[in-house]
Amino acid sequence: MGTATLDTDQVVKTLNRILELELAGVVRYTHYSLMVFGYSRIPIVSWLRDQAGESLAHAQQAGERITLLGGHPSLGIGPLLETHKHDIGDILRESLEHERRSLGVYRELLAQVEGRSVMLEEYARTMIHDEEIHLGEVDKMLRRPGTLDTVQ
Repeated sequence: MGTATLDTDQVVKTLNRILELELAGVVRYTHYSLMVFGYSRIPIVSWLRDQAGESLAHAQQAGERITLLGGHPSLGIGPLLETHKHDIGDILRESLEHERRSLGVYRELLAQVEGRSVMLEEYARTMIHDEEIHLGEVDKMLRRPGTLDTVQ
């Protein structure tokens, strides 16, 4: 099947939601990186800044697909919540929630394009893979040392 069977308008809307969520991730992870204090600051700040860079790359990928489909990339930024909780655990739990939201929208995209566009289907699957890995990493960071029980 070709792209003619795609609901292009709906796919572009979903891609714009992804773009906005990923841009919110850039802001969120950058903010978090500025608010980390304590003995473990350096590796955690580095990890958070890496996440901000990854979110920017994901936003750019979504934007490229939007324009490929003839759409216009949004200038909006997804929801940003300032809880004023800057304990590492709080930051990671907020990150987990943000990543779950993003994963849900990538799954919506997959449902819209599955069997209709190999390019978009592979993109959605790759992003779902990346988000699931990231969720797993955050889950491991939230576990008590010595326990295998997941937080998710």
